[in-house]
Formats: sequence, structure tokens, C-alpha cells
Amino acid sequence: MDVLKVLGPDTRPLRERKPPWFKVPAPGGQTYRRLKHEIEANNLNTVCQEAACPNIGECWERGTATFMILGDTCTRRCGFCHVQTGTPTWNDPLEPARVARSISLMGLRHAVITSVDRDDLPDYGARIWAATISQCHRQAPDTNIEVLTPDFRGEEMPLATVLAARPDVFNHNVEVVPRLYPIARRGSTWERSNRVLRNAKEMAGDALSTKSGLMVGLGESFDEMVDAMGRLRENHVQILTIGQYLRPTENHLPIVRYWHPDEFDELARIGMEEMGFDHVAAGPLVRSSYHADEHVKQDRPGVGPLAA
Repeated sequence: MDVLKVLGPDTRPLRERKPPWFKVPAPGGQTYRRLKHEIEANNLNTVCQEAACPNIGECWERGTATFMILGDTCTRRCGFCHVQTGTPTWNDPLEPARVARSISLMGLRHAVITSVDRDDLPDYGARIWAATISQCHRQAPDTNIEVLTPDFRGEEMPLATVLAARPDVFNHNVEVVPRLYPIARRGSTWERSNRVLRNAKEMAGDALSTKSGLMVGLGESFDEMVDAMGRLRENHVQILTIGQYLRPTENHLPIVRYWHPDEFDELARIGMEEMGFDHVAAGPLVRSSYHADEHVKQDRPGVGPLAA
């Protein structure tokens, strides 16, 4: 598919100066360095690093991180994603215990766990997902566990396996509006992702909060965004994040435009006041896991973030 036919010819150059609202302090604080050392010492992967998240300094300094299980190589090639694509070689049955131990040592009130797509595995990694959640409940019982999962090819049994381990929040990002799926989410479909979210809520009921995320900047219109938000709400999504796409390299999809903070504020208002989402976090630097602890009610006592 011709990308320019979908995005239009007026895309932004990779090296151009970003609007002023994208300026963030460089990472390097004491807590950041401590978390970086612990993550590397335990041979763990984080989406903060693999996806080149602009909030890594702020989030790690708060004592929060998003762990990425099942290796660092994805079997899909989404047009926006910075995670490497290829044939995975991951094989570490002790990973669930190591992730849980790190979460316990950090004293996190709310931990986020995600993974690459593992279409090469018979269950798409669902058993490792369930083992990781169970280990977290065992080793860090005061921590709310949010999972940000792949679509498991839309199959119900892998999803049921993950939900049986009792995560507190189930997150699956749709990422872009339906029109952009053919170029941005090759290997996925809008309908499948929405079905995953709907099935998760129907399987788990009120014990589970459901969450999804959208990006802007790839040529979608405001009306398309509102429509996508409405469809997510129809599929029982309770929490929504909306952020600006930032092009990782020249090999990724180009940016069509930068949305202004006021536009994000309006999307958040519509989502909360007109659609009834429990929470909408929208802003240029908002990512799916950004301040995730503030998006849901903290029902566990917890010990708070890692002390500086």
C-alpha cells in the first residue's frame, strides 16, 4: 500500500524541530539510575527503553516502569513501533519470577506489564503472561497489576488464560483509527482488537477495568478520533489514553502533523463528559503507561513508589 496515498503528501521531515510542548528534561536522576541498574542486573526488558519512550526519565524517577516480557523481538512489523522485528529467540522460564521480584523490590503500587507479539508460540505466550501475573500476586501482593497485551490473534482461550490469573487492569491498545490500520498495524485489524477488549470485559466483569490507547499525528481527522473513541466505549472500554505519535526513525511512518494541547484537552472532555469513560488521559506526551497509577482506583494498600 502506498503510504502517501493514505497519509497525504504533506508529511513532516524526520529532523525538524518539534513544537515547544515536547521539551522534557534528560533522564539521569538518582532513582532513574538505580532502576536502570536493577533492570539491567536482572536481565529484564522494559518498553520504556525498547520503544524509546520520551517519558522514561520522569516515570523512572517516580519509581515506576513498564516491564516487557517474552523477549525483545516482535513477530509483527507495525509502521510506528520502535521494537525490533524478527524471529524471537527468547527462552527463559524464570522470567515471570524475576519480573515479580523486581516489582516487589521496587515497592510499586501499580505495575504495568506488556510484551511483544509472539505469533510463533502455540498459545501466543498466554501461559507466560499468566505465570507472570500469578508471580506478581505472590511476591508483590500489595501491587495493582496492569497488563498491556497483544491481540492473541483474536482467540479466546489465550485471553481466558491471562484473565484467569486476575490482573487488575486489562489494556489492549487499538493505536490508530480504523482507516489507518492497513499501513500502521499490519497483521492486525480494528475489529479484532475491539473484540479482544469486549471479550475481556465480558469474561471478567466488574472485577476488571478495561483500557485502550490511541495515537494522533498520522493524518486522522478530529471526527475520526471521536468516532474511534465512541466505538471503544461501545465495547466497554473504561480508561483511554491518547498521545502524539513521534517518528522513531526514517524507516517508520512519517508524521503528518502535531496536534495542539488544546485539541487533546477537547478529546478528553468529550470522552469524559459525553461518552462516559471513567478516565481519559490525553496530551502530546501521554503514552499508554504514563502515570498509569493515577488512572484507576488504588484498592490495594501498597507501599508507594521506590524511595529516592
